[in-house]
Amino acid sequence: MPPSDAKTLPREVDVAVVGGGPAGLAAATRLRERGIGSVAVLDRESEAGGIPRHCGHYPFGMREFHRVLRGPDYARRLVARAESAGVDLYLSTTVVGIAPGPRLTLSTNAGKEDLAARRVLLATGVRETSRAARFIGGDRPPGVITTGALQSMVYLHGKRPFASPVILGSELVSFSAILTCRHAGIRPAAMVEPGARVTARQIAEALPRLFGIPLHLETELAAIHGRERVEGVTLRRADGHEWTVETDGVIVTGAFTPEATLARLSHLALDVTGDGGSGGPIVDQFGRCSDPAFFAAGNLLRPVETAGWSWREGVAAGDVLADSLAGRLPHAERFVAVTAGHPAIRLALPQHLALPSSSKGPGGMAHIQLRLARAVRGGLTLSDGEQILWAREIDGLPERRILVPLAGIAGKIRGNHLILSIAERA
Repeated sequence: MPPSDAKTLPREVDVAVVGGGPAGLAAATRLRERGIGSVAVLDRESEAGGIPRHCGHYPFGMREFHRVLRGPDYARRLVARAESAGVDLYLSTTVVGIAPGPRLTLSTNAGKEDLAARRVLLATGVRETSRAARFIGGDRPPGVITTGALQSMVYLHGKRPFASPVILGSELVSFSAILTCRHAGIRPAAMVEPGARVTARQIAEALPRLFGIPLHLETELAAIHGRERVEGVTLRRADGHEWTVETDGVIVTGAFTPEATLARLSHLALDVTGDGGSGGPIVDQFGRCSDPAFFAAGNLLRPVETAGWSWREGVAAGDVLADSLAGRLPHAERFVAVTAGHPAIRLALPQHLALPSSSKGPGGMAHIQLRLARAVRGGLTLSDGEQILWAREIDGLPERRILVPLAGIAGKIRGNHLILSIAERA
């Protein structure tokens, strides 16, 4: 049997899934389980599985397989489950354009090709913000890489890019970088976080201490030095004090942004508003984009969630897509915008609700998902401008998942706006 990326692409499919990570594979598998005839997963990599393929450590798979797996093993199981369900995988296949129809323009080993679909699911995931986008000063030597590049070098290619790097950031992926370094025999010189505390859950602080890695809070990486390769970095504390750390590399971690290039080049509306917004496509509670033949799921919707959460979101997307093909999704008579009424709220997802929406009807998102731009404590409320529909106390931190339940809200909404506000307390 020829490899998946050698398959001849059809001219038309029922559903085209762009992206072969946990969300895309879960949605495709669910669609086949729901009896949808032709489901194609399109992925630019030579193997499907997404980011977990690069993560040679635990824990993955508890939701999906009820056991703890390493990332590559988890990815292989997702692929095997999809293929067993009858999903067609087209690898080394890059979607370079999407248009109404829906129609997709593809770049493959055979050249440029076109594909028509009844529905399209975008599940292209996220990427880390680069050194250039963070405006880090100094020289431009080789040896400055993201966590994803590090994991690819170490786990997929068996390379050891440096011996003693500095890690910038303290999100969950930053601690994943520590584990990757340890696997490769790399000893980080320091971990640097501009904030007053680590972004990941505070228990994660034990990991650098366990491995003897200095953790510098309220510290920024001011400059990188070196010509042929990295030789050192200048660190700057919040009080202005600067010092130099000798190092042969920099791992720029986190600060994720949706991989929304394809959507940006298309006709789909995006959630980009100044410093806020998700950076991905605008969707309703069913994951429908501004063109209702297109849907989105997984980390394209908001940076960043776990593989397990993305998988679960993909399963839900598969159900919604199957219902859409069967004509069972409710037609939107009106849209209610979901807006942030406090500067600490960085994004809210979905960006609008399609009404009417019956709790007995097709599924979709069960919650409005929030992300905060900074730590905040107080009373979080959801109102329609006339009445408070939901309220709770929060003690929130950046990058934490905050969920506002949608159950029972739709029938109570007056007007065309839902406002999320925080009565902030010290």
